[in-house]
Amino acid sequence: MNFILDHYNYWIVVFLMMTGFYIVITANNLVKKIVGLNVFQTSVFILYISEAKVSGGTAPIVTEGATLYSNPLPHVLILTAIVVGVAVTAVGLALIVRIKRAYGTVEENEFKKMDDAI
Repeated sequence: MNFILDHYNYWIVVFLMMTGFYIVITANNLVKKIVGLNVFQTSVFILYISEAKVSGGTAPIVTEGATLYSNPLPHVLILTAIVVGVAVTAVGLALIVRIKRAYGTVEENEFKKMDDAI
């Protein structure tokens, strides 16, 4: 039981990752697929931030008595990934709006049938 409690953040990562993956695989609605991708992406963020945390580590500023430092690079990369994720989500939603105008639906199976009929 201690193993589960000591590594709860990794269990959250696995749960969010599988939830996001399940949503992407099973949903026919394109907006739901975007939400699933965002949930999956959030799990990756949590994973990287969990790995970057050093117990007892301090900020990487040279001070007296500090021997263990935390690496700030993963946190900076995650900030960049968040910005990129927001941009990709915006582009995805813009494409969904365009698909809705062209086909009148955002259900993937319905507009695939329309394409196959042409």
